[in-house]
Amino acid sequence: MTASAHPLAEPSPGRYRPVSSHLAIAPPVSVVIPAMNEAENLPYVFKTLPDWVHEVVLVDGNSTDDTVAVARDLRPDVVVVPQRGKGKGDALISGFAACTGEIIVMVDADGSADGTEIVTYVSALVGGADFAKGSRFANGGGTDDMTPVRKLGNRLLTAVVNAKFGARYTDLCYGYNAFWRRCLDDIALDCNGFEVETLMNIRVVKAGLRVQEIPSHEYERIHGVSNLNAVRDGLRVLSVILREGGRRGRGTAARPMALREGR
Repeated sequence: MTASAHPLAEPSPGRYRPVSSHLAIAPPVSVVIPAMNEAENLPYVFKTLPDWVHEVVLVDGNSTDDTVAVARDLRPDVVVVPQRGKGKGDALISGFAACTGEIIVMVDADGSADGTEIVTYVSALVGGADFAKGSRFANGGGTDDMTPVRKLGNRLLTAVVNAKFGARYTDLCYGYNAFWRRCLDDIALDCNGFEVETLMNIRVVKAGLRVQEIPSHEYERIHGVSNLNAVRDGLRVLSVILREGGRRGRGTAARPMALREGR
């Protein structure tokens, strides 16, 4: 982020996107939203997205409602990617491939994520992090949408990942994250379901990338019912952890950067 151009290096016109009267951003930011039958939720999701983002990529999981039409009505320049396979992991991989921005932000389509937090994620990346990882349990974060069973499962799985891979995560299974697009070469995603978030969190550490946790508040889904199944998807997450524990990483585990709040 930059408040003004360096006096000795005048930026070319259009290089910076204004965030406020005192703040501007240079790297283009792409927001990826996987969606299936989320027409009722998209108005709430799009309303919170900053107007300075470079592009919004909506991955449509073969919706049978007006998801695509609503997205195009809300944002005529939205990039719609038809999903060929199934699952959240497959949708995100398709969306990432379509991004043209230098920074990629993952946002769920159910209205649980607050798009105004994106500036905090982007600030962490511009400030030196490779991967900005949202956390509902870091100081300043929170959740309105987790049952006691899911909280316990998340806590246990987080502890296993921290012990096995040398991470210092406070939250493992959360889909609100941001990263530099170049990181995709280091993590090489290859899974289809909800466990994709865990896979990303493990591989960024194995690759030695700089991780910074971002306090985030998760709200309840506004409309519809989640496809998440605590037992089924918990087992898939555990399977990923065990599988990755048997693979050698490209680099040594990185120590996550100190948590910086209020950025």
